[in-house]
Amino acid sequence: MKELVVATKNKGKAEEFRVMFSGYGIEVKSLLDFPEAVQDIVEDGTTFEENAIIKAEAIAAEYDIPVAADDSGLEVDALDGRPGIFSARYAGEEKNDQKNLEKVLTELKGVPAGERTARFVCAVAVARPGHKTFVKRGTCEGTIAESPRGTEGFGYDPIFIPTGSDRTMAEHSSEEKNSISHRKNAILEIEQWLQQLS
Repeated sequence: MKELVVATKNKGKAEEFRVMFSGYGIEVKSLLDFPEAVQDIVEDGTTFEENAIIKAEAIAAEYDIPVAADDSGLEVDALDGRPGIFSARYAGEEKNDQKNLEKVLTELKGVPAGERTARFVCAVAVARPGHKTFVKRGTCEGTIAESPRGTEGFGYDPIFIPTGSDRTMAEHSSEEKNSISHRKNAILEIEQWLQQLS
């Protein structure tokens, strides 16, 4: 496999995948590289894995090409795992990163630092026409900050402090983030498989 389409229109996410897969000699494109509009796919699974598979298989079937899709989000222990699979639209049907993280901070108001544990979760599915879809999960453990900090990254990065650091993900460089992120850890889970293909 020399070429792979990442099923996202999110520039930040597409770039993360491009950097990670480039190490395996795989040219990565995203849905932004396709002039024709790709309709939003209904991700009605109950887990990150199910949603990643739904997305990857739908686009692979439509274009007859290998497709990698992820479903990722934030799980906060004090919120019983929320926002979870609803991370992208936690504050409403319209995707709004700022409102999403503000809602998490509001719900955690008064929760002490030791009880603000959380993790980023990513399930990556790779669908190839005529082959069984491959899916793996990666996580990045951490805690939720009291307020947003940093200007790098996207999503919940400004309020997530990875374990072993005193900086939020948004205060890490893209290189630092890519080395510890949940997406990187999911891809490491399929590293042997990728090496066999490249």
